[in-house]
Amino acid sequence: MESEGRRVVHIGLPELTEEQIIEVGELAQNVVIKHVFDALNRSDVKDIEVTTRINRGETLDLELEVYLEVPVFVKVDVEKLIDEAVEKAYAVVEKKLREIAGKG
Repeated sequence: MESEGRRVVHIGLPELTEEQIIEVGELAQNVVIKHVFDALNRSDVKDIEVTTRINRGETLDLELEVYLEVPVFVKVDVEKLIDEAVEKAYAVVEKKLREIAGKG
């Protein structure tokens, strides 16, 4: 069983440094991976791939793409797990961006 999810969120904070953009992307990836491995043992995951894209325009677009493959004997709702991980990542990123905006 395998599944993947993708969402785009528009955040109105275009003034970020290159370092801050990289930090936000890594933060999102780390939150997704942590959430998956909090729910599953490492041996339960055949493959996991988390891709983060951040595009700057009038708004800041964060795109998270998650690919998760687990063996058929692992009883988990992969779609739900991915959705929860992505939601958690966006919440953490939003909080981080609000911190950055507050310092600016």
